[in-house]
Amino acid sequence: MRDLYLLGFLGLFLLFGLRKPFLFTLIYAYIDIVAPQRLSYFLLNSIPVSLIVFAFALFGFLMDGGKKDARFSVRQMCMLVLLAYAGYTTLTADEPQAALEKWDWVWKAMVFAIFLPLTLRTRLRIEALALTMTLSLAALVVNGGIKTVLSGGGYGALVILVEDNSGLYEGSIISCVSIAVIPLVWWIAQHGTIFPSDDKRWRLAMRLFAIALTFACILIPIGTQARTGLVCLGVLYILSLRFSRYKFLYLGGAALLGLAAIPFLPSSFSERMETIQNYDQDESASTRLAVWAWTLEYVKAHPGGGGFDAYRQNKLRYELPMMDANGFDTGNVEVKEVVDEGRAYHSSYFEMLGEQGWFGLALWLIIHVGGVWRMEMVRRRYRNSEKEGERWIAPLAQALQNGQMVYLTGSLFVGIAYQPFIYMLIAMQIGLDTYLARRRKEQGVRPMMAHAARPKAPPAPA
Repeated sequence: MRDLYLLGFLGLFLLFGLRKPFLFTLIYAYIDIVAPQRLSYFLLNSIPVSLIVFAFALFGFLMDGGKKDARFSVRQMCMLVLLAYAGYTTLTADEPQAALEKWDWVWKAMVFAIFLPLTLRTRLRIEALALTMTLSLAALVVNGGIKTVLSGGGYGALVILVEDNSGLYEGSIISCVSIAVIPLVWWIAQHGTIFPSDDKRWRLAMRLFAIALTFACILIPIGTQARTGLVCLGVLYILSLRFSRYKFLYLGGAALLGLAAIPFLPSSFSERMETIQNYDQDESASTRLAVWAWTLEYVKAHPGGGGFDAYRQNKLRYELPMMDANGFDTGNVEVKEVVDEGRAYHSSYFEMLGEQGWFGLALWLIIHVGGVWRMEMVRRRYRNSEKEGERWIAPLAQALQNGQMVYLTGSLFVGIAYQPFIYMLIAMQIGLDTYLARRRKEQGVRPMMAHAARPKAPPAPA
């Protein structure tokens, strides 16, 4: 029955897409985030759903008109070069079979991210993508938040929709992404126009939904007990202080809220968060450090990287303090030697370095750091705009920038270098940037860097 419902749901939206081709793009975004085929027992699992819908999205773009307005940005070119290079390292990978399995979904995520900005030619489309991404993630986050409230969660035990441990269904990944999306949630609530923004009841409903969804997002790190989520939440909190008018009030309120929440947190959560301080006594953290050290040694001999999943060949040896039966340090100087192998990078930075070498890492950093810089340029240009049709721009640039900075922080501890949701966020940044450039051109306005490039006027004759 579930299979038929999901198939009918997707089929109905595909029919709507025949009238509005951009809907095909939104459907693909939904499929990439929620992965409804994982909820299916048979039908959707036996059909290449994402590939079929992407073909529809491409067809819709070609039939939709306006392709003359499409712009190809520097970051899209960087993604294209990175995709080509990843294809080359896949062909020469140290772990060929594993590399092909990862390549099977990585190229789809990157091709869609390169393609997506070409379709974002209006504010409505940019907003529609933001809303689709938010609601699709909400389907996972709300489910996980409810289960956390009812059960207290537990590391590796929080089942979101289905029992799976890959993609956004993995604890550390969903914790990072759920915090990164919070700024976008509030931008939709405050500046969204898809729902009637001039209706007080709708505005109230949107703000209440934003509060509830934010609460659910914060619950995910608690339910999964992923330390990465706590770090991401701290970073988002610091970033939000940057533009807060009442910083001290904000600080005090957050501190009180944190203190009030402590009695309601499960003891297992508190114990796991304490390992952030005692990382040298935690096997998970020690494994990360050992893998990172191995990766640095590996790229000395393989500066071009070893292809996807090159970590499978690592062999690690490290020492940990002796623990008693309850997991506490015995206080003795004794250590135990731990031998391990085939451990994942647990860091996007080292993931890129080990798999694509220094060149791939440099491209990846250009894509992300370039996004932070471009959104800052957009924010500064439009932050004081009093025009009715421009007040939404600076807040959106700020939301996308904050979300990306949260992701870059979480990426230090989670291997999500190719996470499709984040690449959609990048695509939205590029789409916003190119849309504004097209608007300025139509209005005859100089580009953002024009002031620096403008030649000085010749001196007046005596």
